[in-house]
Amino acid sequence: MNPDAAPAKNELTPQNEARQATVSERFSELGERFERIGAVGLLVIAAPMLAEVERRHGDEARQHCLESLRARVAEIAEERLRTDYVVCLAEPGCDEVMVLLFRKPGSAGFYRTEMPGFRQELSRGLEMDGQQVFYPYLRGGMRLPVGMSVELRNPQFGLATQLRRLMDEARRDCRFAIEEGRRETRNELLETILDHRIYSVYEPIVEVESRTVFGYEALARGPEGSRFHSPLALFSAAEEHELVFELDCVCRESGLRGAMDFPSGTKLFLNIRPTTIHDPSFREDRLIETLQRRQLAPTDVVFEISEQESIRSFAAFREMRDYYRSLGFQFALDDTGAGYAGLEELLEVEPDYIKIDRAMVSGVDQDPARQDVLTAVLQLADKMGAQVIGEGLDTIEELEMLGRLGIRFGQGWLFGHPTPLRATE
Repeated sequence: MNPDAAPAKNELTPQNEARQATVSERFSELGERFERIGAVGLLVIAAPMLAEVERRHGDEARQHCLESLRARVAEIAEERLRTDYVVCLAEPGCDEVMVLLFRKPGSAGFYRTEMPGFRQELSRGLEMDGQQVFYPYLRGGMRLPVGMSVELRNPQFGLATQLRRLMDEARRDCRFAIEEGRRETRNELLETILDHRIYSVYEPIVEVESRTVFGYEALARGPEGSRFHSPLALFSAAEEHELVFELDCVCRESGLRGAMDFPSGTKLFLNIRPTTIHDPSFREDRLIETLQRRQLAPTDVVFEISEQESIRSFAAFREMRDYYRSLGFQFALDDTGAGYAGLEELLEVEPDYIKIDRAMVSGVDQDPARQDVLTAVLQLADKMGAQVIGEGLDTIEELEMLGRLGIRFGQGWLFGHPTPLRATE
């Protein structure tokens, strides 16, 4: 047998690899191939977000995600690569998947073109499939950094030394890819904010008994086809890059801009954050002028505060709330039932509307416990002089149950997906 010949693919296919085998467990096999063939390329796919999965859901969930990632990488490798590759996990405790590719030292074209091409294909495939790979523990699109390195066999050094050097170099390249990706993401997000490339869609809020539209909530969307299209991706990136205030200002402006020709007699629910008071465009004169251009009055607008947003100073918030309320604006507390300090926020905000999170509304027609919770919230709202809005309605049965419980308003895809108010939006 020719020692330089590449082994047949059936010797190395992922199906023949031990489940969740690590580089250390396969060291003898990997070292023998490196010694025999003379060169090895390494791709390291890092999944740093799995630390958060372990913190929230435990090690079993982390292991499940890591194995799902390994399996998906193996599928892409089998589709893309010809022969002589190994897919395995890194050392225990490292949230990494490794692909080792063995080639002869003279295969410069492979390392110059095929290997970088495979890296790009891996990155694209994992970005597209990340939500499925990590479901149900992580949601939304994500980018997994991929580092690359190459090592030629040098008999002066031990196999362990060279394989360790190979992994260290790939990890350095991976860290570089992470930082490069962060800069790219921040620049793209900054351009989106500076160019005001945010548009709003509007979700109807319906009176349960009459089935007529009471108001519309303005919901921000990033550019179509971009990584920031979904609000989750948009605000997650803004949080990571400390651009939440700047993004929030543009989203509010978008919500008002898209409200041109707003249906008469309905309320505009506009999401704001506690830091909104620092936005110059939110001052009385400019805000009233903006509303007048949309033929809206302060009494047509309801400011939504999320229960999950931290209000650092309730005294300062109450001062801001009372000032805008004196101008005719109303307030709603959003996501009630999904946060960690619901009662405190409820009592301090003293909202005109209490929006019950979809987690408490979904399946309410079949769940007596949820019905009891909503009844208790409704009783508290009555004492506060507030109206209750049930969010996330998907079925007519849920809507009818809200009516039987005495809840006046409902919101959700039952009434259609959020859309722009005008075709030009």
